[in-house]
Amino acid sequence: MAELNAIQPPAEQRFAEELAALAANDEAPKPENWRLSPQRVREFIVGSNGAALSHTWQRKKTKTVISRKYYGETALIERCIVTLLGQRGLMLVGEPGTAKSMLSELLAAAISGESTLVIQGTAGTTDDHIKYSWNYALLLAEGPSPRALVPSPIHVAMKRGGLARFEEITRCQPEIQDSLVSLLSDKAMHIPELGDDAMLYARRGFNVIATANLRDRGVNEMSSALKRRFNFETVPPLDNKTQEIELVRLQAEALLAGSGIAVKCPEDVIEVLVTTFQDLRQGRTEEGTVIEKPSTVMSTAEAVAVAHAAALDAHYFGSGIMDPEHLARQLLGTALKDNPEDAKKLRHYVDVVVKSRARKSKAWAKFHSARQCLGR
Repeated sequence: MAELNAIQPPAEQRFAEELAALAANDEAPKPENWRLSPQRVREFIVGSNGAALSHTWQRKKTKTVISRKYYGETALIERCIVTLLGQRGLMLVGEPGTAKSMLSELLAAAISGESTLVIQGTAGTTDDHIKYSWNYALLLAEGPSPRALVPSPIHVAMKRGGLARFEEITRCQPEIQDSLVSLLSDKAMHIPELGDDAMLYARRGFNVIATANLRDRGVNEMSSALKRRFNFETVPPLDNKTQEIELVRLQAEALLAGSGIAVKCPEDVIEVLVTTFQDLRQGRTEEGTVIEKPSTVMSTAEAVAVAHAAALDAHYFGSGIMDPEHLARQLLGTALKDNPEDAKKLRHYVDVVVKSRARKSKAWAKFHSARQCLGR
């Protein structure tokens, strides 16, 4: 159980009131070991469109509006839920910063009530991380026994009939990835140390949600056998400007609220930030001007990070109102990761595109006047 003052509590704690409201108003059939019906899982992720649900929360009658957490195609969410109703795992793929991990967390929280059964894929991930390991003190004292066994997140999910999450699966070595093949095919785990016939059979509701970064293609390619055990869904970048502005503002404000900081984030400033990111991400401006795309990922998640950093800058070193100068001061750290040419592309964008817009907009004019923050 995460601490109440944790920087990022799991989704089932952050949205506990919303989950309670959905459960109290859920009259649709629920699959075995699902906390909510498929319809209510979808509503948890895409929101109730302003409608309030009546329920009892902390012994008081109240009404709760289900917030929108994923901004994108609702059909994608429905396909993900249908996949998890079936026998194959769900593989979420996409560019960095497209909310793959957030979506897997939300699905696990709504369906299983627990999103913390996570394996983080790295070059050092082993078969033990996927299946089980041992408490070696007990192993030496008692020999192999259920008490000495240390279950993996997937082991726990199989036993409970819940969802396990596997982040960045292509960061693992192929032979480690393939440990999943039999688990997803047979829905069973052999534990030979406890006897030749020792098997853990998954309860209904068990499944795996994995994520993979498209920029990691070629790092450790998945085998065709493992690919067949997953349904692949591509999570695209958010291209709706209005939705992205709302998302960046809400996410930045939520981060600030968690720190107990009150900073005004004017919408025209957020619009400058989102428009800049969309232009650089697509390599073309709203006016049709072709520009060079940076090699770094100009994702919505990065835009949120810049907005949050700019707001902190405004709070501690400014007037408490975020303005385009604060954006400019924080933007370089996002655009410049490991390729010096990206800084040149950003400065060219400011010198050409931003300069043109500065003639028509005060917010863009302030952004252009702060160009010295981007260096020379």
